[in-house]
Amino acid sequence: MGVGDPMAAAALPMFSTGTDPSRLQRKHKGSRHDDVEIVPINEASSVQSEEQVNNEAAFNGIIGSSPALKFVLAEVERVAPTDSTVLVLGETGTGKELIAHAIHDLSARRECPFIKINCAAIPFDLLESELFGHEKGAFTGAIAQKIGRFEMADTGTLFLDEIGDLPLMLQPKLLRVLQEQEFERLGSGRTHRISVRLVAATHRDLTDMIARKEFRSDLYYRLNVFPIELPPLRERSRDIPQLISYFVNGFSNRMGKPIRLIPSETMAAFTSYAWPGNVRELQNLIERAVIRSNDGVLPNPLRVLERTPAWPQKTSTLSRASGTFSDSMRSVILRTLEDTGWLVGGQDGAAARLGLPRTSLISKMKKLGISRPRSGDATNTMGVDDFVGNQHPSESNVNRCVF
Repeated sequence: MGVGDPMAAAALPMFSTGTDPSRLQRKHKGSRHDDVEIVPINEASSVQSEEQVNNEAAFNGIIGSSPALKFVLAEVERVAPTDSTVLVLGETGTGKELIAHAIHDLSARRECPFIKINCAAIPFDLLESELFGHEKGAFTGAIAQKIGRFEMADTGTLFLDEIGDLPLMLQPKLLRVLQEQEFERLGSGRTHRISVRLVAATHRDLTDMIARKEFRSDLYYRLNVFPIELPPLRERSRDIPQLISYFVNGFSNRMGKPIRLIPSETMAAFTSYAWPGNVRELQNLIERAVIRSNDGVLPNPLRVLERTPAWPQKTSTLSRASGTFSDSMRSVILRTLEDTGWLVGGQDGAAARLGLPRTSLISKMKKLGISRPRSGDATNTMGVDDFVGNQHPSESNVNRCVF
């Protein structure tokens, strides 16, 4: 994230836990939008309490005042000064990496490295080398010595994201490092001793994985020293107006499209929506709304009549579907694709939500004749290959901005 990026957390407003969300709304008078409730973005941005200033360094980018969020931050402050292992649990998009950063920033290791690795994003045959490093000639293609993430994080904090995706064969090696604080690089018999504080995170149910023999129970008990469970956004409805203000500020500044009012019906739609994709979904919909905004008014990107039902009513789509099993499957896949903005691959894509491999979902889409409608023309379609695997263009810049 570059210096001056309008989506950088340090450059955007941070709402302390004492901020009253009602201050974000007032009546706009003297315009063609009379009697429309709005969020005065500039006024909200200027509200900054002493408590907020004191908390900025530790909780930068973590926005909200709900009791559920306050409890999480209290747990972070309680465990951060220790060297205990922390297991951060929560659905995709709830801000697990931000919590890991906050733990590091509040610890005695804050001046030391913070190293992260996503266990789901690295192929199995490379993950061991990424974690522990290797010596030159350790395997085909190892043309030079490589330092692993554990060694990089020595004296600091290592964040293992998506620990539930760690291959079973690597779990004993990770357990040994956690217990002994020592490891060997691949191709070397030399033991390296380290001092690393571990924070792990997952959206998976590790106890269920243990029952299916997909995760070692001894590793789970070693990781589960101090669990912190993050609340989904549907349990933080009080925080939604503050998050909206934050995102609208960032995206409108970056795009040069000032937003001066949000109609009350749009705000109501946001606060009543179930947000299965949590804060990341909110972020993406706000970006979409800013792109489509005209005359400084934020449009409602949610289709009220087809709104996703309150979580976790997973059978509602099937209950509305009629006809054959294929019809029901087609309905479920279509709804999931719409919820993800037709993103198929990746950890936030439809395949992950449906619990299917990406290739299997593509195969089912082709079999069921599912393809993405062209903008403005529901009868014309794009082929599956035209959109499968596309990533959100701005995700890399803003996915660390808020929780």
